[in-house]
Amino acid sequence: MTQTDDCLIHVVDDDAAFRRSLVFLFESVGWRVRPHASAEDFLAECDTAAGGGECADIACLVLDIRMPTMSGLELQQAILARGWTLPIVFITGHGDVGLAVQAMKCGASDFLEKPFHDQALLDAVTMAIRRGTEARAELARREDAAAALARLSPREREVARLVAQGLPNKRVARALGISEKTVHVHRQHVMEKAGVASAAELARLMLRADPAALD
Repeated sequence: MTQTDDCLIHVVDDDAAFRRSLVFLFESVGWRVRPHASAEDFLAECDTAAGGGECADIACLVLDIRMPTMSGLELQQAILARGWTLPIVFITGHGDVGLAVQAMKCGASDFLEKPFHDQALLDAVTMAIRRGTEARAELARREDAAAALARLSPREREVARLVAQGLPNKRVARALGISEKTVHVHRQHVMEKAGVASAAELARLMLRADPAALD
């Protein structure tokens, strides 16, 4: 199974005929599809799924930029406000490129202007799926790193930061006003709790949790 097999694509478009054509296209390559006639319908489903959480298994959202009542851009903002991270490919009509650029600045993966070739849409969605998968994997790594560091006491976090910056125990002791022996004990606890074996591994772990951790 490849990275894009068995993916769930949500299609939000108020044009019923166009919506059906997209469903047929995506199903023809083996993707599962959930069509929605409006942004409100999509939000209602996601808000009620799994007790009010994000539709976590969405691989990509294909979204018309212009729709009545709630536009694609407004739906994108509602998604961002909920803290959801969904790869979005926008479908635009003639003259909507400026709106599509605005959507890209807010994190959309891509946009296509009608009319477009089927393969161009499939390629755009495939790329969005891959980027979304990579982003979720990176988020999981960051959360795991943060969880490991959360086991440290406040003093251990101070020692960890200086050790990760490459300071020897003597300089760490001087910086914190404690004995070198105490630093050695804290350092051992840091390595055990964080599950690392060296200052370099500790630095990587801290930077994974927070890129600004060692600034």
